[in-house]
Amino acid sequence: MLHTNDLHSHLEPAAQIAGYVKEVRRNVPAGSLLVVDCGDFLDRARPETEGTDGGVNRNLLLSIGYDVLVPGNNEGLTYTAEQLDELYAGLPSPVVCANFRPLNPERAVPWLVPSLTVRKAGVTIGVTGLTAAFNDYYKLLGWNASDPFEAAAEQVAKLRRTSDVVIVLSHLGIRSDERLASSVDGIDLILGAHTHHLLEKPLYVGRTAICAAGKFGRHIGHLEITYHPVSGQIEVDGGCVLLEDRSEDAEAARIIAAGREAAERRMSRVVAVLDAPLACELERESPLAVLLAAAVRKHTGAEIGVVNAGQLLSGLPAGEVTEQTVHALCPSPINPCTMRVTGRELLRTMEESLQPEYYRLEIRGFGFRGHTLGVLCYDGLQAEADLSQPAGRRITSVRINGEPLDPDREYRVGTLDMFTFGVGHVGLKEGRNVRYYLPEFIRDLLAEALNDPAMIEQTAYPRILFKGQPS
Repeated sequence: MLHTNDLHSHLEPAAQIAGYVKEVRRNVPAGSLLVVDCGDFLDRARPETEGTDGGVNRNLLLSIGYDVLVPGNNEGLTYTAEQLDELYAGLPSPVVCANFRPLNPERAVPWLVPSLTVRKAGVTIGVTGLTAAFNDYYKLLGWNASDPFEAAAEQVAKLRRTSDVVIVLSHLGIRSDERLASSVDGIDLILGAHTHHLLEKPLYVGRTAICAAGKFGRHIGHLEITYHPVSGQIEVDGGCVLLEDRSEDAEAARIIAAGREAAERRMSRVVAVLDAPLACELERESPLAVLLAAAVRKHTGAEIGVVNAGQLLSGLPAGEVTEQTVHALCPSPINPCTMRVTGRELLRTMEESLQPEYYRLEIRGFGFRGHTLGVLCYDGLQAEADLSQPAGRRITSVRINGEPLDPDREYRVGTLDMFTFGVGHVGLKEGRNVRYYLPEFIRDLLAEALNDPAMIEQTAYPRILFKGQPS
């Protein structure tokens, strides 16, 4: 058995995986190999993926020859239902997920099943899949992501009646996998993903083996499963194989090259023309980051826009701006959202953003594809700060719509979905009445704003006036 997870559109390692799978397939008896992927095979931060609507990834799935797939959040949350139909429909490898189904029960999704059985080397293997239940997001895209533990219990009990071996493909994360193994009877093997954990050898929780192959295609899981029909016991041997010295499969390399050419053609479309450059800086307010805050505020209808400068990887020169340029400077598949925060919570967040331990904080995951958090940039407020004062007491004045900040009043803030997970600033995690806006990404809003001369002109006026120097 071979298993992969969390490639996140690292396409060259996918070509190495293709070569490894084909080599193994040549050297084992026909009908004895099972190849699965546990989700996040795609990532729209990669231009070849973005520029082909995942077509290059689909072709790699075909080239590798997977038997079963499970959707990760990077598939389910960054593509519309119609785009997923195009991605998965007609693939010889079914998508299996027990806790993921259309909100509309009348909508047919022939590529999606809750579980299945396959026959390999005379052994009947039952397979079900699970994905992280970000249901506040999924329902906006027409999906219901239900409780994975309840769904697993139902499907495992069903599979146990007809299968020699029961496997769960889990895009839940290692802690959830451990809970699954201890709370749901009848699972022989869990193949994990989502938290990018590498288990070089199987981890056992009771009689359930848990395996996972890390991230980005650096490893592939290679297991041998032995079933003893008399006792009903199974043995799981093997672990993860490092692929760094493996050559790329020639067919897969051609697929990647073709995808790159197709993406470059499509993303060469001009989306804006700038009369003057728009700078971006990580550690101070800058015009492009303020423009993004204004774009989020406008799109959501919020009183205040708040974004972190680290979402933007560069500024923009004067002249033509292409779709590829916008994608390169804002690659994160981040969605806008609104929330209600008190003036006190907002002030605390603004104070935090002036401190190096916050704006230099390295962030990984949560959809963020930048490097460090960067300062917060705003639209809809005017503030004054004295940097000579102690940290936490530097903001001396905040006005919103011309009125002084009321610490007890709740304000409607347009910001970024990653903050609702507690990334960077706790004050934004504590926001209430959260509303997410899908499927639009913040880069889509930025592209629109680049065509609004009035919005661009307003970025020349600082939102925070500073005096003094840090002591």
